[in-house]
Amino acid sequence: MNNMKYYNDSLAYDFEMFMPKTAEEKNSRDNIVVMPKTAERSKTRKRAAARSLASPAALIMTAVFILAGLCGNIALRLQINEVNSEINDVKAAITELDSEKTVLEVEMQRRISYANLELEAMQLGMRKMEKSDVTYIKVNDKDKAVNGSGEVLDAE
Repeated sequence: MNNMKYYNDSLAYDFEMFMPKTAEEKNSRDNIVVMPKTAERSKTRKRAAARSLASPAALIMTAVFILAGLCGNIALRLQINEVNSEINDVKAAITELDSEKTVLEVEMQRRISYANLELEAMQLGMRKMEKSDVTYIKVNDKDKAVNGSGEVLDAE
């Protein structure tokens, strides 16, 4: 079909579009190319696919594969649920042990508290330090010191 005349002329006055077409124009299509080998291959593929899908063995195998997949999925979900329950049990045990640890820490703090230490020290005969218990040493020279008995010690 010659389309160049549509670009040069006005389409409003083109009555050739409504005229009956000749036999030569009806048979020729400019935009479709038929590849004979490709058409034959596609037909044979369609026939083979129809035969393979229609065979009872293929249907049975497909059903078996689908059923096996569903059973496998159920089995995996069961295992996941068992592992999740074990994880929850361990988490509960951890929580219980944490609370027991807190109780033991409070008990330890109660036993080690300052008042209890002071009471225990009094029972052992200890007392608080007083001013009279402190002995001060006065050093006039750098190399001399006086001990508790009043003796003077030299650095030499």
